[in-house]
Amino acid sequence: MYNILVVDDDADLRLSVSSALMQNDCNVDEAVDGENALKKIFAGAYDLVLMDVNMPKMSGLEALKEIKAHDPSTIVIIMTAYSNIPDAVTATKEGAYNYLEKPIRSDNLIYIVEKAIKAQKLVKNLSYSAPIIQLPGETQFVGTSSEMKQVFSVIDKLTHVDTPVLIRGESGTGKELVAQALHFNSPRKENRFVTVNCSAIPEGLVESEFFGHEKGSFTGADSRKIGKFQYADGGTIFLDEIGDIPLSMQVKLLRVLQEMTFTPVGANREVEVNVRIVAATNRNLEKMIETSEFREDLFYRLNVLPINLPPLRERKNDVPDLVGYFIDKFNLKYTHKKIEGLSDAARVLLSNYDWPGNIRELENVIEHAFVIEGTNQITPESLPATLVTAKNRAGGGNTPVPPSVGRSLTTNALGKIAESGSDGISLDTKKLDFQQSKEEFEKQFLITALKTFGGKINQTAIHANIPKKTLLRKLEKYGIRARDFSI
Repeated sequence: MYNILVVDDDADLRLSVSSALMQNDCNVDEAVDGENALKKIFAGAYDLVLMDVNMPKMSGLEALKEIKAHDPSTIVIIMTAYSNIPDAVTATKEGAYNYLEKPIRSDNLIYIVEKAIKAQKLVKNLSYSAPIIQLPGETQFVGTSSEMKQVFSVIDKLTHVDTPVLIRGESGTGKELVAQALHFNSPRKENRFVTVNCSAIPEGLVESEFFGHEKGSFTGADSRKIGKFQYADGGTIFLDEIGDIPLSMQVKLLRVLQEMTFTPVGANREVEVNVRIVAATNRNLEKMIETSEFREDLFYRLNVLPINLPPLRERKNDVPDLVGYFIDKFNLKYTHKKIEGLSDAARVLLSNYDWPGNIRELENVIEHAFVIEGTNQITPESLPATLVTAKNRAGGGNTPVPPSVGRSLTTNALGKIAESGSDGISLDTKKLDFQQSKEEFEKQFLITALKTFGGKINQTAIHANIPKKTLLRKLEKYGIRARDFSI
């Protein structure tokens, strides 16, 4: 089903064109002039725009330039009277796909629209899958923005070499996905891809986790253990949050990078490995070097071929594609319901939000909506209240929302959570207990925070504004294991 915007100041023409499109299973929205059209386009996602040339406030030619500047892949078809065909020809030179001469015949309209959308899909597939990047299972990269195309191009180049790679980006931007792409598109793809979450390993156990140990080498070493580097021999080891490893281990890691050998804890023998090292961090390693928290020689050894992942707020054009991908994903997971898309108000909220938790936060928001929503499309009522009321950079103020928005954690929504069987806080009015309710809220808050930041203790503590010691104490109190949320 296609989403089409019809733009014309003639209400009768809008009605006839919209009716013909809706009879062919299209979702149709309307705008009365170029300015109104731009507001709708900037706030939502349309497969195609049908637009008149001569309109008040802003002409079709002026609007076309703005649309193409916003998203060059948007298909625009110009509608024009015979006397304005020269303008329509000019529009095609400016990037319009084609033009339709008024009066518009329904059969010609549908033919041109279907042809245009097929052409768009072909172009998108070519630009998106060149290079083709394979990932394990059903996982895939989503995004056609220029920023992500550049990332795909760098990944493609790095799959043909075997040097260390440093992936940099904020939490939730998909660093592990990039690491998987580097492995599964390289000659090492038949061997193991091993992930190590450096921030989740206690400082005293890092060396054993990396390089293994001999039986009896320290208290608790009841048997010999193979380390992650040896386990990944022939494949790729992904060191996530490399900035969190202690300085003492940084020296030993540097030696592995240089020599491809290491000594297990308590052993007197060296182990030789053939492994590609891919590291990732969301920390400013240059500043850590200045404060002697990270070794400069290790940084330059890892940073031979860096990949910088843009935050989602810098590639908002990808939000509609990501939303569609997650809707498809959760439709398969939650088989008792079917979500077909977003309401207009929800689309505006998702487009305007700055996504501090990036793609991981967006995924959690869509899953949250699946649990809460009672209709066949995601509405503002099923979105988290924090998203609805968030201040966004684009507008410089609070996102305008309907009066009904922001109730996702009210008693009504909590009732829906309880009915769905999902994790949530439900209050038994017959047994109101402040301390118990406070602890239930605290536990759920910690679980949500860990999910958002992939089980990373340091990042959860920073972004959730919880002292690290307090966070660790609370996790122990509630029996929550951070590694259960590691991505």
